[in-house]
Amino acid sequence: MLKILLSGACGRMGHQVANLAEDEQAVISCGVDVHAEQWSDFPVFPSFSLVTEEADVIVDFSRPESLPALLEYAKAHRLPVVLASTGYNEQDLAMICEAAKEIPVFRSANLSLGVYVLKTLACQAAKLLPGFDIEIIEKHHNQKIDAPSGTALMLYDAVSNPDTVPVFGRNGRTQKREKNEIGIHAIRGGTVPGEHEVGFYGPSEVVTLSHSAQDRSIFARGALRAANFIVKQSPGEYSMDGLADSLLK
Repeated sequence: MLKILLSGACGRMGHQVANLAEDEQAVISCGVDVHAEQWSDFPVFPSFSLVTEEADVIVDFSRPESLPALLEYAKAHRLPVVLASTGYNEQDLAMICEAAKEIPVFRSANLSLGVYVLKTLACQAAKLLPGFDIEIIEKHHNQKIDAPSGTALMLYDAVSNPDTVPVFGRNGRTQKREKNEIGIHAIRGGTVPGEHEVGFYGPSEVVTLSHSAQDRSIFARGALRAANFIVKQSPGEYSMDGLADSLLK
């Protein structure tokens, strides 16, 4: 079975990955979490420097602050990495790009196959509906830190072109909507796991594409499938496109 080093092991997504690992022919060999807590039968360490167990791949559901230590450990041990965190800045992305020259790195703002389908359909709709106004709405629980979500930004990338401009909410704006705008709106409340909508608003018609996560298990299963995919790859950067292609073969 695939042996996983689980980064962010004590968080909600860490629990989900550990609970579903066996279903995807994997086992958690150990975990790393700054709030190290022994909650399962695998050891959890407060830092990568203390890890003694062997692993085939790292699955990360921690925070961007953990990235430097994670990538250094992965490169030193030649381990593929699945990065499922969001909120990376330009410096983080540059660090990931450099690491991918030495190890396989899988990164996606959303590991749900349903969201991947939403992104694919939204991209097609943007090409088939030229001139339509596009608005993106995302909803998440009240504990989510980053806004807009990484998935909303991913959807923006899918429907945008070199001339479009993202507009994050419209508070304080006193002019009409420009044709090259794409609105991105974030809602935070309750325990919503994640909802995303891409709306295409044209003359006398509206097309709405949406995805609703019923619980966080879909992201855990996606991460585990990504782990089984990335261990077979050579160094480089990979995304849901590669995973989806492998599932279609």
